[in-house]
Amino acid sequence: MVDMLVKLYDLKDDWSFLESQEKLGITIRKPIGPEKHILIDWVREKSGDPWANEWASETDVAMSNCPKTCFVAVKDREFLGIACYDATALGMFGPLSVVKSSRGKGTGKALLLACMLDMKLKGYGYAIIGMTEIVEFYRNCVGAIEIPDSFPSVWKTWVSTKKA
Repeated sequence: MVDMLVKLYDLKDDWSFLESQEKLGITIRKPIGPEKHILIDWVREKSGDPWANEWASETDVAMSNCPKTCFVAVKDREFLGIACYDATALGMFGPLSVVKSSRGKGTGKALLLACMLDMKLKGYGYAIIGMTEIVEFYRNCVGAIEIPDSFPSVWKTWVSTKKA
């Protein structure tokens, strides 16, 4: 696993991915307050990721930030995916999760771009994608580059039920 760096100032302010997702019946948006407990439960139970408990904690933080620092993908009043930033540390992106049945439709990329552009609008120059294995995805989507010797990053002394 490795951290990656994204030059937010190089990203175009292009939100057309929202319309592309809408054509598939998928809405990309920030969640609202009454959805907090539902979303955290969804991340823990339905995201299908082995880090689901840790990601649920990060989602709780992102939902508690003001303004919120997460986006969701919703179709037919059901969550399909989530992306967060400023949850583990300021300027860090993650987690990102899309249910398997909805992958390959650009939803993960749309959630990523929503977060990256939101960070850019807030004045961030860079974003750090933390502890990832999907290097090519981030390189292709947002031009992320690997940060040498970055593992285990901010998780160096974290307390977890898993070994990183």
